[in-house]
Amino acid sequence: MKNILVPIGSSKNAINTLQYAIDFAEGANVTIYVIKVYGVTKVASSMKNIDTVLEEDSNKELKAVLNEVDSKGVEIITKAIKGDVIDSIDRVSKQLHIDLIISSAKSISTDEKVYLGKITGGLIKHTDIPVLVIPKNYKFKKIKKILMAIKSGVISSTDVLTPLKIIINKYSTTLDLIRVITPSSSIENEELNNEVTSLITNTKTTENATIFQGVLEHIHESNPDLLCVIRRKRGFFKRLWEKERVYKKDFESRIPLLVLKGAS
Repeated sequence: MKNILVPIGSSKNAINTLQYAIDFAEGANVTIYVIKVYGVTKVASSMKNIDTVLEEDSNKELKAVLNEVDSKGVEIITKAIKGDVIDSIDRVSKQLHIDLIISSAKSISTDEKVYLGKITGGLIKHTDIPVLVIPKNYKFKKIKKILMAIKSGVISSTDVLTPLKIIINKYSTTLDLIRVITPSSSIENEELNNEVTSLITNTKTTENATIFQGVLEHIHESNPDLLCVIRRKRGFFKRLWEKERVYKKDFESRIPLLVLKGAS
């Protein structure tokens, strides 16, 4: 993992999220790119300099956030970018060969019923980059145990698991796996990828209506530092992020959530 992208929204959440990213990357040869996207404006000719003003304001925000964190020797590059938020982040991620996006669960939304705001939900839905979601005010701590919840053990590419393997190797992390059997599970789902098998410390099978219910049933027993799921093109998480915002009644994680990107 060489390149991490941290898109920022409100300054308060941005400081916490960036500090988490720095602490997460410390000790590795990683570059953190911090971007602030400002909107496209349609204004009269007499106000064409508004984009310049927005860019200057965004750069000031980036500088203010950077001044509030301890960089710990990690290389950090900041940039203000004009455009649509999701499209711009997706474009930059491809240009910079981003390995992981670290984002606040809610960058702007103040609705306490919302777990994932529109920006982070949109990143999970529309990009192919794995996303590490940081809860509000969550401080970094060494990742000693990961709880991974899956319905299907079929994984189309070993690249899907790369961020997970990097974390396990860096922190000597143990991995608890919950295999959730739902009413829609098939025989195919019972297969378990060899790469996953090689990473597992403990495994448990449970029957629940959804993966989220399986997580709720066993998360306190496992007491993990990180929750990991795979967002596939169909299934529970595909449906979950259809409207981009995710409400706490449907899904919530009070610890960092790593969303890997599966193809099937």
